[in-house]
Amino acid sequence: MTEQVLIIGSGPAGLTAAIYAARADLKPFMIEGMAAGGQLMLTTDVENYPGFPDGIMGPELMEQFRKQAERFGTRIATADATRVDFSSRPFRVWVDADEYQADSVIISTGASARWLGLENETRLRGHGVSACATCDGFFFRNLEVAVVGGGDSAMEEALFLAKFATKVTIIHRRDEFRASKIMARRALEHDKIEVIWDTEVIDVLGENQVEGLTLRHATTGETSDFKTDGLFLAIGHTPNTELFRDSLEVDDVGYILLRGPGTMTSVEGVFAAGDVADSTYRQAVSAAGTGCMAAIDAERWLAEQE
Repeated sequence: MTEQVLIIGSGPAGLTAAIYAARADLKPFMIEGMAAGGQLMLTTDVENYPGFPDGIMGPELMEQFRKQAERFGTRIATADATRVDFSSRPFRVWVDADEYQADSVIISTGASARWLGLENETRLRGHGVSACATCDGFFFRNLEVAVVGGGDSAMEEALFLAKFATKVTIIHRRDEFRASKIMARRALEHDKIEVIWDTEVIDVLGENQVEGLTLRHATTGETSDFKTDGLFLAIGHTPNTELFRDSLEVDDVGYILLRGPGTMTSVEGVFAAGDVADSTYRQAVSAAGTGCMAAIDAERWLAEQE
């Protein structure tokens, strides 16, 4: 059996694509991945998704997305796609030894925030540890926070957080930022932002909520404790595109390149939605929007093929 639309990956992009494809009677089949639901599964309170004035837990929001996709007939396999062949149609996708064929494919495997790899950092994600200031900055109104990083994204996060926090401390392991001069200057000149140079975070302190950090000086090795209410990681994201880099055009970082204003990739009939092709916005609502676009693009493209 050849699927009309096969979706690889879930999250807001993939599940929205599934809802739209199912309502277009394309009977989508989704390989959602073992890390189903995407980055929202690591988010506690979501207060910026339209339609939920009192906020909603990230996993609960994803469960509602999933139920809606299934309600319209999406079939979902909880597994990881392990190989693809986009060289000819029907396209072929494997889950281990099982092969699936499809007339069109929508990729929505997302991107993963880079973390420091500390045990307590993992334990306190959603409890003071975050990789998204736009998502979580509001919760730190009148509190003190720390940002780890030295690029443009770290400057952007710090400047955004300064709207809410009483103090933002950028912790950078080198003695100068690699951010653009204009972004670095904005951060350095901001009266709420301070910088700790030549320093790395080696532990996150707190039982149920972030209460501080253990820092280590990069050259002297001296350690110290630093009090803060939140830790924001701004050391980049890695798009989950390992599976597709030999089949599709990607940029230097690995984000899938799209043709024109739509969601078509470098292979006709293969579309991409969400953070896997978006290095700029990385929001649930923008991912959902491109998921809608990908389903509509796939529907129109399939109609043209007929």
